[in-house]
Amino acid sequence: MSTRERKQREIQEREAKILECARPMFIEGGYNGLNMDRLTSMLEYSKGTIYNHFSCKEEIIITLAIQTLEKRLAMFEKASLYQGTSRERITAIGTAAELFVKLYPDHFRVEQTIRLDSIWEKTSEERRKIMANCEHRCMGVVGGIVRDAIARDELVLGDHATPEEIVFGLWSLSFGGYSIIATSNSLDEIGISAPFEMLRRNFNRFLDGIDWQPLSSIVDYDAVFDRVSEEVFGNELQQISV
Repeated sequence: MSTRERKQREIQEREAKILECARPMFIEGGYNGLNMDRLTSMLEYSKGTIYNHFSCKEEIIITLAIQTLEKRLAMFEKASLYQGTSRERITAIGTAAELFVKLYPDHFRVEQTIRLDSIWEKTSEERRKIMANCEHRCMGVVGGIVRDAIARDELVLGDHATPEEIVFGLWSLSFGGYSIIATSNSLDEIGISAPFEMLRRNFNRFLDGIDWQPLSSIVDYDAVFDRVSEEVFGNELQQISV
């Protein structure tokens, strides 16, 4: 290994350690609980070393968000390779999205925090672009399946509908639903005892509503969800069950 490669690896290892220490600190105490002085005392690095990696704690928070977004992207890409109808493949994406939330339940808290204008404005343009790229690529995977459905005549859009509208509809339902599940403590009080199952039903209502074939009255998409979970995401299932 060359000197340059060794230094690059050392830089990556230091950054990973900083993030590993910062994540539980943020999850437990939120934005105010993430403290650079406390990070310095918990790590073997000087404050200057930490600032060489992250100029402020907002940069740490956006990097935490990017970390999990990259994992979601990898899960989406894996799900998109599932062999089946386009409706089964979009169900595989939904499976990936649900398992992602169960694996990383604190992600939405991180992402919602970083979206606050007062915090977002303090992050670097470089990291904002990385985060946006992860999101665009995730939506690109979904968009590819929508277009595949259209090409197969499994989905016929009206004159004024576009694939982007369908992607946005799925994204809205997904982001809104999973954000509520991840951050709300009162779902039981309003009669929602199985929110993941209810959200799955709402996904199928949406897909049936735009007549994405084959409809849920013909195919048991809960069974597809279970099959994808076991065949594609067996390792993730084991992590969730631990």
